[in-house]
Amino acid sequence: MYKKFTFLLLLSSLLALNLKAQTAPSYFEGQVVYNNTYKSKDPKITDKRFAAMFGSTHNYFVDKNGNYRTETNGMFAQWQMYLSADNKIYNKMTYTDTVFWNSGLDYDDQVLNVSVKKHALKILGYDCDELVLTCRSGVQKYYYSSKLAIDPEKYKNHLFANYYNYVSRAKALPLKMIIEDQGFIMESTVTSVTYKPLAKDFFKLAPGTKLLKSQY
Repeated sequence: MYKKFTFLLLLSSLLALNLKAQTAPSYFEGQVVYNNTYKSKDPKITDKRFAAMFGSTHNYFVDKNGNYRTETNGMFAQWQMYLSADNKIYNKMTYTDTVFWNSGLDYDDQVLNVSVKKHALKILGYDCDELVLTCRSGVQKYYYSSKLAIDPEKYKNHLFANYYNYVSRAKALPLKMIIEDQGFIMESTVTSVTYKPLAKDFFKLAPGTKLLKSQY
């Protein structure tokens, strides 16, 4: 009788572990490439000028630990990297060797209204919902699919640029973004999605990197 009870207990434990493994979310790790277009609000700066400055494409890399890195082809910024353990966003500009950083807690915006529209459009075969954040800085529209899920808990202190305001609701990477601010409207649309493991040292600053707190 004792052996039978032990066997049943072991079997139920294995079933519970298997069920947990099946229901645990699978978070995306890999590379997403976006095409960027800009609509200038400043008559002195053309759309093409903004594209040249900030980049017509950007490569976004993210791992399951909450780190991400963006690389652009713009002549103003080279890359941006968020290190979850530091809760800092690092920005490398083209005109200096110094890397500027912001705390994830730096936040000077305000979300005034939130709306969600299910099944708003399809991008690369992904069925996307729409999340609209109406902010003090402007309107931000995101289109996302649960198939590119990320863990919002990894970004709970990433308030900078409304990131947690977005990811806490979407729980996924955006496949399209329309971001409005005072100077322009940027539209970023995904062109490719690649699932792949990323090396731990991919999300590291080079030894001896000069760092300076950003004033922006």
